[in-house]
Amino acid sequence: MNEPKTPLWQQLQATAAALQAVRQGQSLTAWLAALPAAQRPGVQALASQALRQWGRAQALRQLLARRAPPPPLDALLCCALALACCEPPPYSDFTLADQAVEAARRQRGLRAQAGFLNACLRRFGRERAALLAAVQADPVARWNHPLWWVQRLQRDHPAHWQALLEQAQEMPPMALRVNLRQGSREAYLQQLAQTQLAARALGPAHPAGIVLARPAPVQALPGFAQGRVSVQDGAAQRAAPLLLQGLAPAGGAPALRVLDACAAPGGKTAHVLELRPGAEVLALDVDAARCERIRGNLARLGLAAEVRAADAARPAQWWDGRPFDAILLDAPCSASGISRRHPDARWLRRESDLAALAATQRQLLAALWPLLRPGGRLLYATCSVFRAEGQEQADHFRAAHPDALALPAPGHLLPALAPGGNPAEKCGEDTDAHEPCTEDGFFYALFEKSAA
Repeated sequence: MNEPKTPLWQQLQATAAALQAVRQGQSLTAWLAALPAAQRPGVQALASQALRQWGRAQALRQLLARRAPPPPLDALLCCALALACCEPPPYSDFTLADQAVEAARRQRGLRAQAGFLNACLRRFGRERAALLAAVQADPVARWNHPLWWVQRLQRDHPAHWQALLEQAQEMPPMALRVNLRQGSREAYLQQLAQTQLAARALGPAHPAGIVLARPAPVQALPGFAQGRVSVQDGAAQRAAPLLLQGLAPAGGAPALRVLDACAAPGGKTAHVLELRPGAEVLALDVDAARCERIRGNLARLGLAAEVRAADAARPAQWWDGRPFDAILLDAPCSASGISRRHPDARWLRRESDLAALAATQRQLLAALWPLLRPGGRLLYATCSVFRAEGQEQADHFRAAHPDALALPAPGHLLPALAPGGNPAEKCGEDTDAHEPCTEDGFFYALFEKSAA
């Protein structure tokens, strides 16, 4: 028996509450975790759509109501306006207005203001074109990103900033990494075809990579529960091969000793073990709850690593004194490269966060480098397109560590098309000249410790 569908007014109530939480600094992912499982997918979809139009929605609200309504009502009004601005909108203006008003009427504290909400949304329906034209000159409304974010991209990527902002408004692709220990990518593509899931192989940089034509629940993926496949973006799939290619243990040791310093949720840890089954891997994360996610992912894949809740920047608290052959540092960052996947990130971050994050990244690099043996490798990665969390950080590290030899690495991966239809700089060899890059925004720098 099918469960009854959640009414739209109820979904709008929950979505507005989620957007209000984001305004107050809570991540959408954390807020959704507290929702009933049956309600979560619908609210997540609506909230993600609304956040991609949040700048325009707030500018429209200022035209429709010069004085900000109380926060819960403002969140509901902006939620309805944002959804109405989507292309294509998930519902008609009439339906959104009707159901938003119903949501207000059924919520204590908002009932008396349902008429005000109705008037604003009906006016938007009547004057849509003029109101949208009026906010177009506002860069926050035009690009649906904070002004500082827009300006930072203009400075860091003057040839591609518009494409990056436009691409962040698109739905992200769903990429998979086939566990080649359990079968070939070609065999898995055949399994997907048999279950009516259209997919294609990613290119040479991703020998285990697949991208689905449309996202699908993991429960629909053949063999997911048995560890045949994992969900992992193409950019993240580059990490383990880049770190491990051609690397042998020191002194004839039987296995590589690898540190994944900021490992949750464990996708890169698992990839390391899939490529080097006998590796001795230590996976750290500062959050004990996130460590449980690492353990769960490894268990599903039938892999084993030592997982420990610890601060990677404080090795004295967890390191046993034995050098590592390889260190992967996927450092905390602004998440500017995955804004299309996590549209709340752009509204949660402040410009001042970048300096603090860059300082944390420098601290981690400085703390971990002494743990690497001579001839070993450290891979520095961030899911960021900001140069302060990428090339500038790598340049600073090399200047401070003369024994760090830079090895070939992708640098900044930009998930966008450059003007004229050519892939943006280093977008990846998997990109067709007529379609957006399938990879998230990322930065990679690879260093080898000299023996001298």
